[in-house]
This record gives sequence, C-alpha cells and structure tokens, in this order.
Amino acid sequence: MYGKILVMTAVSAERDAVLRGLGENDRFDVKLAGVGPVAAAVNTTTALFEAGGYDLVISAGIAGGFEGRADIGNVVVSTAIIAADLGVETPDGFSSVDELGFGTSRIGVDKLLARRVVDALKNSSIVVSSGPIVTVSTATGTAETTAELTARVPGVAAEGMEGYGVAAAAHARGLPVLEIRAISNRVGPRDRSAWRIGDALASLEAAFARLTEGLLS
Repeated sequence: MYGKILVMTAVSAERDAVLRGLGENDRFDVKLAGVGPVAAAVNTTTALFEAGGYDLVISAGIAGGFEGRADIGNVVVSTAIIAADLGVETPDGFSSVDELGFGTSRIGVDKLLARRVVDALKNSSIVVSSGPIVTVSTATGTAETTAELTARVPGVAAEGMEGYGVAAAAHARGLPVLEIRAISNRVGPRDRSAWRIGDALASLEAAFARLTEGLLS
C-alpha cells in the first residue's frame, strides 16, 4: 500500500528501538525529530526535502498514557493528532485556534490505515488502543492539567511532544501521517519512579516488527 515511509522519533533511544523492530527493511527511513513540536516540524520538513519520494510519515516514540485509555507498556495508534495547548486562556477557559478562527490545532489521519494498524497489532501479543494523541510543549505534571486535557479532548489516549510538528510538516507536503506511541508512564503528577521506559521501548520495537509483516507494503 505504501512505498517509502519516513519515521520520525524525538531521541536516539526511540530511533534505535524502531530500527531494531524494522530489521533490514530499506523501505523505511528513521530520523530524529528532536524534542518538542517546533524542532519536530523543522527536522521533518528538512527530511522530506532532502530525500523526498515518501508515501507516508509516522511520528513514533514513547509517551504518557491517560488513565483508562492506555496503560504502561501498551501501544496507542492515533485517530487524530492534536496540538492541545495551541490557543488562548480566557476567563471562561481554554479556546483553541480553531475556535478563534486562526487555523487548526487538529490534523486527521487515514482512518482505514489506523484501523489496519490496530488490527495488525491486536493479532500479536501487543496490547493496543486507538484515540486522539495530543501534542504539548510542556509535559503534563498535575492532576488539574490532566483533567483539563481529558475534558478538552474527548477520548484522548496519549500525550507526546512531537506529533503535531511532524504531522504539520507532512500535511504541508500533502502526505498522510500517523502517530504510534508506546506508553512509558501515566499522564498526571510526575512520579519518575513509576516510569517504565525500557518496557515502552520494547513495546515500540515489537510494534514496528509487526508492522513490517506486510501491513505497510
């Protein structure tokens, strides 16, 4: 279905996990996006201009999962990629750029592709769910912000810092985009002792190993 695929990860540990999963598969290019949506947009744009010929862009890595939607070690496949804090605060609450009429904070994904990815992962040992994945510039660290995000984005499953930047660059080139995240921690009050980064990287590796088995061919 797709020929050449660009995968963008924030840091080298995520890139290495994806590469281990892919094995010797030259249809995928895996590059570093950097941390945060701005770096991700710039580096994805650069990658798209330097190589070109891509049919699909994937933002991948580890992320925080929202309670009841994605547990630690699970994999989340995006149904939408949303810049959750792109807007303004008002006395009545948050207003997105969409509501202000200044653009959009949401980039859609190919629903058929997302469903095929979810179904493929469900047929393996990976625990997978789907839902909106939000991009933030400041990682959530309080119960209050967690509650605001879950109210603002119904069904939100995971939180990362690069997806919207990667998606914006792909969208500008007319390319389909997907976000795939393995959960290392729960979104909310920060407790580094409860993070399981190694487990999340192992899930990310397993997910990409599964996706090379004909799904994205």
